Amino acid sequence: MIHQLKYVLCLTFVILLQLPGNAQVNNNQQFLKNIGITDSLYSNTLKEYREIYVSLPEGYNPLNTIKYPVAYILDGEMLLPTANIVQSYYSGGYTPEMILIGISNSKNRTRDLTPTKIETKYGMPFTEENGQASNFLKFIKEELIPFVEKKYPVTNYRTLIGHSYGGLFTISTLVNNPQLFANYLAIDPSLDWDNQIILNQAKAVFAKNSFKGKSLFMSLGGQLHMQNSKVTLENVMQDTTDFTVFSRSNIKFSNLVKQNNKNGLTYEWKFYPKDLHGTIAFPSIMDGLISIFEWYQMENTDKINSFDTPKEEIFRIIKNREKKLQTHFGYSEPPYPEELLNMSGYMNMDMEQLEKAKMYFELAIEYYPQSANAYDSMSEFYERINDFDNALAYAIKAYEKNPNEHNKQRMETLKKN
Repeated sequence: MIHQLKYVLCLTFVILLQLPGNAQVNNNQQFLKNIGITDSLYSNTLKEYREIYVSLPEGYNPLNTIKYPVAYILDGEMLLPTANIVQSYYSGGYTPEMILIGISNSKNRTRDLTPTKIETKYGMPFTEENGQASNFLKFIKEELIPFVEKKYPVTNYRTLIGHSYGGLFTISTLVNNPQLFANYLAIDPSLDWDNQIILNQAKAVFAKNSFKGKSLFMSLGGQLHMQNSKVTLENVMQDTTDFTVFSRSNIKFSNLVKQNNKNGLTYEWKFYPKDLHGTIAFPSIMDGLISIFEWYQMENTDKINSFDTPKEEIFRIIKNREKKLQTHFGYSEPPYPEELLNMSGYMNMDMEQLEKAKMYFELAIEYYPQSANAYDSMSEFYERINDFDNALAYAIKAYEKNPNEHNKQRMETLKKN
């Protein structure tokens, strides 16, 4: 009976933790080609080529000098499409525009994502190559990140996303190399690995080290017991069988983080009672990105949208947001998209709130000095108030930034006035 129990348990975990499956990976290949770029690099650390998938933001323009935060996504074949869909809905308002780097783990997945070497699991032989996560992290740190930063317009503000063994790798990186990423998103992580070794490592680390400026979102799926649906979140910690060690490890780690809440780590844990290990990735990526970028979300939108708000108050809101973003990113970042500043300028101009309109157009130029459209909008503002000298001056600047037909005609028309 004991051998039968171990066989069932191991078979269940093999089915769960081998995700993503080959059929699903193949189905995503065409979609990956549609949403981004397939790239690769040779790793001297891994002694092999490693494929990556790159998804650029919707507003990306190769002619601009704008750089973006970057998210590195393990199991990129499966999870990059999900992250891309989430970003298509939430970026700009809830999350920043980001470049997404999907790392292929279709080969040597267990080898690369598990932190220590084991030979048995739940009393059964474990013969799959494993335990080389430190080597894979070396590849990411010393080869992949420099490769990406040299080839793509990314900043050093990084997020790491992983599911299952990838979630284990994500937590292990947070515990042992927290400086490498700003944010960690661990989806149903396999914290039961090697008798909860990462949980045990974290006990000392979380108690004595500072994690200020770091964020962690971690999730747990609804199948708390592999064969007993009566085991719930309320009673799972009372169970002592191997069937619940996966979920109990997750909950123990979450409790550990909460017990050390003075170390500066921003943390959210979420339980998904209706999701299984194979379905939890989608809601976790959506909720996780919104959670770790909660500070990014726009504030005082009611005042921004109200035409009754004084210009000075709006200016103060914008500058405070600029300061907040710089604090979190570690570098200067425009507080609002150019399109929003530009649109707000025109809306206020239509409402005859000309000083407020001018403020928005000036801010667009300040934050997007290479944008011909920002100068063109300011030119139209001056034309509206019959200041044709300044209208022409800004039209000329717009043409210098982008000598297209529209800017040329505006410049020539204004010269006649």
